Amino acid sequence: MTQAMKIAIVDDEKDMRQSISQWLALSGFDTETFPSAEDALKGLNADYPGVVISDIKMPGMDGMAFLKKLMSMDSALPVIMITGHGDVPMAVEAMRIGAYDFLEKPFNPDAMTNLAKKATQRRRLTLDARALRRDLGDGTTIMKKLIGASPVMERLREDILDIAQTDGHVLIDGETGTGKTLVAHALHAVGAKAGRNFVVVPCAGKDEDELGRQLFGPMNEGGQQPFVEEARGGTLVLEDIEALPNGLQARLLAWINQQGTPAETRVVAISNLQEQGKTVEDSLRSDLFYRLAAMKITLPPLRQRGEDILMLFTRLADQFADEYGCAAPGITAQEAAQLLQAPWPGNIRQLTNIAERAVLQSRRGSGTISSLLMNDHDEVQPVMTTEGKPLKEYVEAFERMLIDNTMRRHKGSIVGVMDELLLPRRTLNEKMAKYGLQRSDYL
Repeated sequence: MTQAMKIAIVDDEKDMRQSISQWLALSGFDTETFPSAEDALKGLNADYPGVVISDIKMPGMDGMAFLKKLMSMDSALPVIMITGHGDVPMAVEAMRIGAYDFLEKPFNPDAMTNLAKKATQRRRLTLDARALRRDLGDGTTIMKKLIGASPVMERLREDILDIAQTDGHVLIDGETGTGKTLVAHALHAVGAKAGRNFVVVPCAGKDEDELGRQLFGPMNEGGQQPFVEEARGGTLVLEDIEALPNGLQARLLAWINQQGTPAETRVVAISNLQEQGKTVEDSLRSDLFYRLAAMKITLPPLRQRGEDILMLFTRLADQFADEYGCAAPGITAQEAAQLLQAPWPGNIRQLTNIAERAVLQSRRGSGTISSLLMNDHDEVQPVMTTEGKPLKEYVEAFERMLIDNTMRRHKGSIVGVMDELLLPRRTLNEKMAKYGLQRSDYL
């Protein structure tokens, strides 16, 4: 769930602080107030999850000096300055220093709310980009997010590691919700271009002229670089490549051809084509398709990943339980079988939704995982797939889940697991070896 962004309100006048805080709180913001710039600096840092609204004229450190301090700490922190009537030259100077915008007293509260919304959206994008860069700087972190012990996931991780070492362009396809953009991140993170720019461009839902300007330019004066320039030397990810208009397909092909071999910028095209009986090849020029599909990765649907389903469910449920401050729900053998049998048309995205709802209803002390599966509107066939599985697979998947959950609950204590599951040490060791579970992972 997306947390509310914070608004730090800095003003030496108590009534002004409180009125701004109350108004923004009613608009859904998490506000905190400071009577001086000096106090505010004690509570702000370079990754502050929000924006700052500050008066310019304050005793002690005034707003301009405060702004300079904030910009030296984090030049991307949005700061909205409140100026008195006639202080336009001071407001212009604040903008030159790096202020996001300014409000002139007396200001319209609705205008302040709209400005705060725009500033917090920008801040969220900045912080998300920083988190992504930290992840992309460590390929191990990204690869660990590709959870699963099934053969198809083992092959997927091997394919990523192999393809990441090449310079060729890549086409990623697969059903919705299978994690295609995450795989694009992983390709970049473990490849030779790790640490360089990683740019994601959604191709769907945009006017052709607007998308063309964003991709290739020219941009308006003072605007950001076109995406092909921003991604230069790194990775350019084109989501929903099948939605790219024909005219832009020709421009993309020309740009790719200009790069020569090896390509300076790697293109990773992601297809989310959902039409029955139609492929991404049908939607693209043949010459562009063959350039983009020089290497191809097809992500497996969740229903083909066997016991990974239970592993993912329990990890997701634990994460949501931590977030909501409650215990994760237990899973009965019947519910485990139903999770394994569900067709999962929405794949991991749908499983994530089910896990969160399971935690929420468990916190209320009502409901079952079975009822969630039966009532999930995303399901075409709510519980059963058309593919049967041997009983042995269900038993082994459930057994692995029980041992995994119990090991995590006891933080790797072999004695604790033996006592809870009534297993002798030798049997537990044999089963852990069979399922690839290592005590060191739980310590």
